[in-house]
Amino acid sequence: MTERKPIESWLTDMDGVLMHEGVPVPGADAFIKKLRESGRPFLVLTNNSIYTARDLHARLNRIGLEVPVENIWTSALATAKFLDTQAPGGTAYVIGEAGLTTALHEAGYVMTDTDPDFVVLGETRTYSFEALTKAIRLINDGARFIATNPDNTGPSPEGALPATGSVAALITKATGKDPYFVGKPNPLMMRTGLNVIGAHSETSAMIGDRMDTDVLAGLEAGMETFLVLTGLTTKDDIRRYPFRPTQVVNSIADLVDLV
Repeated sequence: MTERKPIESWLTDMDGVLMHEGVPVPGADAFIKKLRESGRPFLVLTNNSIYTARDLHARLNRIGLEVPVENIWTSALATAKFLDTQAPGGTAYVIGEAGLTTALHEAGYVMTDTDPDFVVLGETRTYSFEALTKAIRLINDGARFIATNPDNTGPSPEGALPATGSVAALITKATGKDPYFVGKPNPLMMRTGLNVIGAHSETSAMIGDRMDTDVLAGLEAGMETFLVLTGLTTKDDIRRYPFRPTQVVNSIADLVDLV
């Protein structure tokens, strides 16, 4: 087996790695502090497209995790970056919240419900039947279908919520058109993130709590992968997958000394 180069940059998922149900995971503050002091490039990632990077910076700051805005990378930002490379200055009908609409506006996109180039589906707590019907008709009329991420459910204090993947499946059933998912496990999200911080996959590592998104995305992007057991995945779950992370650790506290 070829020996990997030393890790020079880090990408880490947010929920389940740095925080869990709004509470910081022990060791997360030490990990972020060590990264900032080292000067190594790093990104905190999330498939959730609801919030802007500024929103997430404020949320993390409130629980004692100081992550600069420029070190936060969301599926909304990755989607806007992707669309800017595909059809600069295009138009889109968007179902989503501020994280997605702000990213698209900043990429030069115009929001419209009249003959858009794309229908872009993101996360929202208030999916509207009227908006979904409009999206279905626009896709049937030729708009290309993009979704920020394939997560089927999201967490809430009351239990699981339908997320982008589930709603995308509804639209696909109605139109016969599959979306292009930009977020994890698509390695595109990782590669665009690496480009943002000027890093290379050969010397980068991905930390996550999910095999099917975090570890798979890191693996397919050519990075080292670390699975933490503070989120959704248990040791027993790992055996169900035909791939493995580079290393399994109890929590991010176990990785502080590797920075």
